[in-house]
Amino acid sequence: MEPPDSRARARRAPRLLALALLLGAHPGAQAEMRVSVPPLVEVMRGDPVTLDCTPLGAPDHLVLEWYLVDRGTRHLLASVELRGSDIQGRTHDSRGRNPPYQLDPRGRLVLAAAQVGDEKDYVCLVKSGASSTAEATARLRVFAKPEATEVLPNKGTLSVLEDTAQEVATCSSFNGNPAPEISWYRDGQLLKVPKEMKPDGYVTTRTVKETSGLQSLTSTLYLRVHKADRDSSFHCSARYRLPGGRQGRLDSASFHLTLHYPTEHVQFWVGSPATTEGWVREGDSVQLSCQGDGNPSPEYTFFHLQDNREDILQTNLEGSLTLEGVQRGQRGTYGCRVEDFDAAEDVELSQTLELRVAYLDPLELSTGEELRAALGNNVTINCSVLGLPTPTLRWTKDSVPLEDGPTLRLSTITFESTGTYTCEASVPTVPLLSRTRSFRLLVQGLPELRPEETAPQPEGGWREGDEVQLTCFARGYPEPKLTWNQPGGTAAEPAPGGQGWVVSTLKLKVTSTLSRDGVVCEASNPEGSASHVFHFGNVSPQSAQAGVAVLAVAVSVGLLLLVVAAFYCMRRKGRPHCCRRGEKGARPPGEPELSHSGSASERPEQTGLLVGGVPGGAQRGSGGFGDEC
Repeated sequence: MEPPDSRARARRAPRLLALALLLGAHPGAQAEMRVSVPPLVEVMRGDPVTLDCTPLGAPDHLVLEWYLVDRGTRHLLASVELRGSDIQGRTHDSRGRNPPYQLDPRGRLVLAAAQVGDEKDYVCLVKSGASSTAEATARLRVFAKPEATEVLPNKGTLSVLEDTAQEVATCSSFNGNPAPEISWYRDGQLLKVPKEMKPDGYVTTRTVKETSGLQSLTSTLYLRVHKADRDSSFHCSARYRLPGGRQGRLDSASFHLTLHYPTEHVQFWVGSPATTEGWVREGDSVQLSCQGDGNPSPEYTFFHLQDNREDILQTNLEGSLTLEGVQRGQRGTYGCRVEDFDAAEDVELSQTLELRVAYLDPLELSTGEELRAALGNNVTINCSVLGLPTPTLRWTKDSVPLEDGPTLRLSTITFESTGTYTCEASVPTVPLLSRTRSFRLLVQGLPELRPEETAPQPEGGWREGDEVQLTCFARGYPEPKLTWNQPGGTAAEPAPGGQGWVVSTLKLKVTSTLSRDGVVCEASNPEGSASHVFHFGNVSPQSAQAGVAVLAVAVSVGLLLLVVAAFYCMRRKGRPHCCRRGEKGARPPGEPELSHSGSASERPEQTGLLVGGVPGGAQRGSGGFGDEC
């Protein structure tokens, strides 16, 4: 049926086809008609397809027909009539295709959204007149990418004892076109297995055509498995074709097989916390581990060999035996036996080992926890221990290494020898296996006294009343007592830095008596005593210093009074009676001369100088000071 607008499209179509037909005709002669179509058209499923048919050497009037070849029979799909520059086309039969076949304005056959069912031959037939025809065939190939590749491995247990191939897995690739190819891989390497049944392995395949026209492929792998396959990784891969000779690949997930294989080797060892030499510490929990390389896991039997007799300890499937708090009496030969009845007769299924238990007994010292020795004596102390392996001994004093060996010798001991001595036993081949034993050495003797001298004074020396602090250090055993010959001393207490020193201080004021007698610090214990006298040198008395100060003040005041008197006399200059009474041989005019007896000629005014109301006294001078100079 011709589409309603086919004539309008024909009018709007370019005239290239008509020009090609006109140019192809030979002037004055009828040209041979030929048809050009692409022989092979490849597209992906769902893509649009356009089939082009180009007549060559045809007249200006021709008919072009499109046929579908299905099982050898041609079915007319569409036709196109070319008359001059007009192109008229119509479709006839879509063969149930949805969407139907179409013609474009240039007369080309259009298939919207290619389907797998479109994969056929299409014939283009060109007619010109009653006898001139030509045709060409285009083959359409439609490709479809399959879905993800799926693999279904055998979930059972495959035995390596079987001498024929067993089913390993099934691989499937669904809805592809054309049907994909499936390959099998082991550890990334392609497995070359035939399709014919062989004892060592083969594959079977089955292809299914789905109702959609797409194809699905299933492949099953059969192999004769070996023990080496227990750790192998298997997977399958589907290869599919694409337009232009290209290929794609979809790999499945990898999988492993569960195999049954007999034991061929047995290992038996001492687990943590064993040393590299195989020693374990007494009191530790020790794990004995046994492992056979068979699968499924065999049964393990543990035993202890004593006097050529097996004492069965435990039987389990885990291959592990724990000895809690192992003791030295448990050392000896232990064995493990694998119960695997599928193993070959020449396989050794039993293994033994020697359990070596390291121990260290408490240390013994030739002295107690405290040793008293006299100053200047020699001391020898012995340390002994029992252990296995043979331990080493080392001495330290207050954590400082001294010497190695069981004997410690101290010659001509001093107070510096006082301290804590430790004997340490250790086993180098067994870490953390060690013991220690300590004693404290106390040195008895006359106290040792160490005064802290006072700092020298600057020029002038000490003065009475100066405050000073005196310090005394002492050591010895028994601990000395510190005393002062002056009150106020502190009780003895441990001095900073230790080493047996004690310290006492005394605060006092310096006096001339202390300067003469000194201050005594004494350290004493039952062994004797030691003392020290602190001296202060010259001490200036506090009273002499005060007299000098008073004399200096008096001289200063006297000088000040002389200055004031001189200043006053200067102000009285020009007055006849001022400042003259003190002159030798001078007397005021008009006054009678005193007799040697001082009684007959003595005036009443001269006997009353400190009296303010003397007769005629107010008439001397006109100033407020009177006759005072």
